[in-house]
Amino acid sequence: MEPTIYLTFNGTCLEAMRHYEKTLGGEITGIFRNSDAPTPESRMQGSDDMVLNMSMRLGNAVVMASDAPEAWYARPQGFSVSLSPASVDEFDRLFAALAEDAQAVMMPPSETFWAERFTMFTDRFGTPWMLNFEGNKAMT
Repeated sequence: MEPTIYLTFNGTCLEAMRHYEKTLGGEITGIFRNSDAPTPESRMQGSDDMVLNMSMRLGNAVVMASDAPEAWYARPQGFSVSLSPASVDEFDRLFAALAEDAQAVMMPPSETFWAERFTMFTDRFGTPWMLNFEGNKAMT
């Protein structure tokens, strides 16, 4: 069993997931919109374009996401999507793309006692991220 990351957005699901697909090299494998629901009763309150569920293959992992009706949406907290780039160059590329117009950068990219480079930020879509490049500090 492998965990699946499930992200919830406030109307920006498709834009966010397309950005993650391009930035992370993923592949969107399915999108179901409110208008795809078989009956009016099975639709969520919101526009027909609202994403009810979508998935993206990212390596061996799956990232799923949806838009939440405004009354249900809560800002993500208590977790981060954590990535371990294979190089400093990849770290820098990911940070530049994911942190562009970030809502917050809690910890700018810097060296730590456990990693050559580490950062924590919340992207423009509200997703909290951590990037960690261990480099020569990798535990063996």
